[in-house]
Amino acid sequence: MIGRGLVVKAASTAAMTASVGVAVVALGFAIYYGLAIVLIPAAAAALTALIFAIAAGVCALVLKGKAAPDQAEEDEPEGLTDRAIQLFRTRPILGTVAGLAAGWIFLRNPALATMVAAAFTEKSRGTRRPRR
Repeated sequence: MIGRGLVVKAASTAAMTASVGVAVVALGFAIYYGLAIVLIPAAAAALTALIFAIAAGVCALVLKGKAAPDQAEEDEPEGLTDRAIQLFRTRPILGTVAGLAAGWIFLRNPALATMVAAAFTEKSRGTRRPRR
């Protein structure tokens, strides 16, 4: 069979991925239960999620490495969304910290989150006619 080597590689990759997934879940349970002894369950869950988020960020930075050469500086982004995207592309750690801080602020003040969501989803009205 011509594609036998490819099939074997795909099967071994799938088995390895499943094994790593099981190991990560088991590690998550171990960290959670270790922290649950010292902290309340909600705090233990939050801290476990934070640990895994930090680990994922570090892995992403390591794997990114020098895979893509730096692009030439582009024009200044025009909108708030473009600025946020550029921040995440150029400085991923700073962008992640800013996102976590914004999430924390929005959790503490849901009214602010509602106002920001309304501002992002509001359609621009174009030109307005003056009232007479």
